Amino acid sequence: MAKASAKIEICGIVQGVGFRPFVHKRAEEFSLSGKVLNTSSGVSLILEGEKTDIDGFLDGFRDAAPSLALIEDISITLSDTVWGYNGFEISESAEALKRRTLISPDIATCDDCLRELFARDGRRRHFPFINCTNCGPRFTIIRDIPYDRKNTTMESFSMCDACNAEYVDIADRRYHAEPTCCDACGPRLFFLDRNGDELAGDAIKLCESALLRGEIVAIKGLGGVHLACLAEDAALARTLRTRKGRDEKPFAIMCRDLKTAHRFAEISAEEEKLLTSAARPIVLLKKKNRRDFSHISENGYIGIMLPYTPVHHMLFSGGISSLIMTSANISELPIIYKDEEIVKNLGGIADGYLLNNRDIHLPCDDSLVWERGGREYFVRRSRGYVPYPITVKEKLSPILACGAEQKATFALSRENHVFLSQHMGDLKNLETLENFEEQISHFEKIFDISPRAIVSDLHPDYLSTQYAAKRADAPAIPHIRVWHHHAHMASCMADNSLSGKCIGIVWDGVGLSPDGDACGCEFIVGDYKTAHRAGTMLSIPLPGGDRATREVFRTGISLLLAAGVAPTDFFGEESDSVTRLLSSGINCTPASGMGRLFDGVAAILGIKRNVSYEGQAAMLLEAAADESVTQTYPFEIKRENDRYFFDWRKMIRAISEDVRCKTPTEEISAAFMNTLVAFACDMTKLISDDTKLCRVVLSGGSFQNMYILKRLSDALSENGFEVYTHRRTSTNDEGLALGQIMIANEGGGNYVSCNTARNSGN
Repeated sequence: MAKASAKIEICGIVQGVGFRPFVHKRAEEFSLSGKVLNTSSGVSLILEGEKTDIDGFLDGFRDAAPSLALIEDISITLSDTVWGYNGFEISESAEALKRRTLISPDIATCDDCLRELFARDGRRRHFPFINCTNCGPRFTIIRDIPYDRKNTTMESFSMCDACNAEYVDIADRRYHAEPTCCDACGPRLFFLDRNGDELAGDAIKLCESALLRGEIVAIKGLGGVHLACLAEDAALARTLRTRKGRDEKPFAIMCRDLKTAHRFAEISAEEEKLLTSAARPIVLLKKKNRRDFSHISENGYIGIMLPYTPVHHMLFSGGISSLIMTSANISELPIIYKDEEIVKNLGGIADGYLLNNRDIHLPCDDSLVWERGGREYFVRRSRGYVPYPITVKEKLSPILACGAEQKATFALSRENHVFLSQHMGDLKNLETLENFEEQISHFEKIFDISPRAIVSDLHPDYLSTQYAAKRADAPAIPHIRVWHHHAHMASCMADNSLSGKCIGIVWDGVGLSPDGDACGCEFIVGDYKTAHRAGTMLSIPLPGGDRATREVFRTGISLLLAAGVAPTDFFGEESDSVTRLLSSGINCTPASGMGRLFDGVAAILGIKRNVSYEGQAAMLLEAAADESVTQTYPFEIKRENDRYFFDWRKMIRAISEDVRCKTPTEEISAAFMNTLVAFACDMTKLISDDTKLCRVVLSGGSFQNMYILKRLSDALSENGFEVYTHRRTSTNDEGLALGQIMIANEGGGNYVSCNTARNSGN
């Protein structure tokens, strides 16, 4: 039979996931000659052989690809021309005219490497950087593409002969695995004392001993540094809080295995799958007893992750079963990841340091998720998921979206991909802004995107907005400003591949509206291009402006006064000065934020008077709720100027009466949230009657409240609505950049009524 050839171009996540070795083995299976190579667009291969063998190679090709690969596009050109290749080979990588390759996230250590790590013999026994084509560092070590060793932070480590023999052996699982290394040629692990002096001996054993002595150790990982200490030592946790300046915010813990994790929390089969997945996120789990482990988390949930690097597995192979693992960053500053910063910045916090000499090129914090519907519901989308793109139906222009301020991320678009960055913290200082700018430059480079427009939030005080304005001036490109809550709505729509008009329920703290209002309870009607507010809630005057977001008793007093209830019955004489301030109207910014309503009610119930981190009062109120309660409080929905308003005053009066009657806090908390579900469902029905729309998207940080999310989704569905929640992006401000891109791409934003006057709140 006459021979034929095929030239095949493959785009997607096909580098760093064992794709070329897979192609090589498959070519040999079908007796084909040719070559395969990485390019900056993906993978290119040429096949030569019998036409039936080429057909066999291609049949089922997608399904047979490595599990970590993501094939997005295959271009096949068949020809009768043959070049006479002698066998099949993996060729040197090439630079394509257009960069289209995707990059794999960092992957947890695979089972094969774990068996090798703890095998009785073998040259990688207890080697802390063991990896193969199926696992190990990816995104955080990549400097450029194609994904070759010379373009990673492994460049400075030359492979020894033994590693190179594995690298070129088609039968070996390290065949063309770029981070391949061993004790003889790879990075080195070492342990430093609190002064930064290296100690002689086995670094893992030194670290284990320090932890068991009750010390706090900084441990360098894939995308940054953790501060670690024994999880069940409450006094030690308090010491860590004092040193780090993290008074009450929950810690995450790492458990040796699932059996250990079950000691801390109730874990479903679906949650176990997330815990053991290749991404290894922190999973938020319900405690067996809400009051247990209060030194780790004061609410009813605890964040747990399992080991995901060889170093973690080795640390847990002895007498340690669980560790607090919290990001090693100074309050409000970016995660520490550069070697020269670790000892310098963590002095006085860490008692020792478990470090290595493999550079982290890109910082990447741990991902944080709930389980919902058998999959991730993101609170923080980062390690293990970034830089997987969000794929949308629409053809996108090259756009840079700068997000907002809290939970800062950015996004870049190309064709039908949105590359959403890793979590970077709150964009409130120069250090975080510098990191933000560095990461934007890197993403633009590796994904070959030159933005033709830049989009930001409306709020003029956000550093992201100021960066966008400055960037748009040099060179001159359009700067598009997008309404905060329209971006939330658009983000959830894109997350669910929706187009056309929808009803958006967006609840969060506060965002700036086109009218210059500080809002955070929005019922929006619109699509990607246009949107208008159809409903909201009665505004709450915030006595002291932003101060009321920290001293939440102030908001509680404001709610009571508005409802005609004497605040002295709940806050004593402390309410007098706040009452006078509210009477004067000075520095009492009105805000319709759902987060502020939670703050005020939590204060009235005595759950929390002052908060130390964003969302604390709301989380504690949710944790207090008795899920068996079905009661609701009275409320009103009023209409004014074609807009519906939730009037919460009757609800506040009823809550205050229950507090006076000493109704259990658990019942009041549940009834309060049940009332929010009831009003939202009623208002949505009114808006639907006006618009004939039946699709509803839920977005905003308040939908991290799983009590409300489940009950509102169910209530809306029972009333005939199609309900959509976030699936691939976070519901909080971290997901805003996706919505900003979708709006800008459709010609939306820069609203006619936009008033960018300075406004309190975020």
